Amino acid sequence: MDKYLMVVMIFLIVTIPIAFISPTTGTMYDQPLIPLFYTAIAGISIIVIYSSYKERKQKQKDKLNRRTKK
Repeated sequence: MDKYLMVVMIFLIVTIPIAFISPTTGTMYDQPLIPLFYTAIAGISIIVIYSSYKERKQKQKDKLNRRTKK
């Protein structure tokens, strides 16, 4: 995974508890910020899918290069 995607992933992981706990007071929200929670989950999913897609394409490219060098 790229370092930029890793930084974004860390921010998204930190966002999940913020949806349930107030950062200023440290108490639980009466009504959690559900859109914030689901947005963070969706962002993490997109990053994981994109990085696996990118890695798979790179492996295919490397495999093709190995075959053509012979």
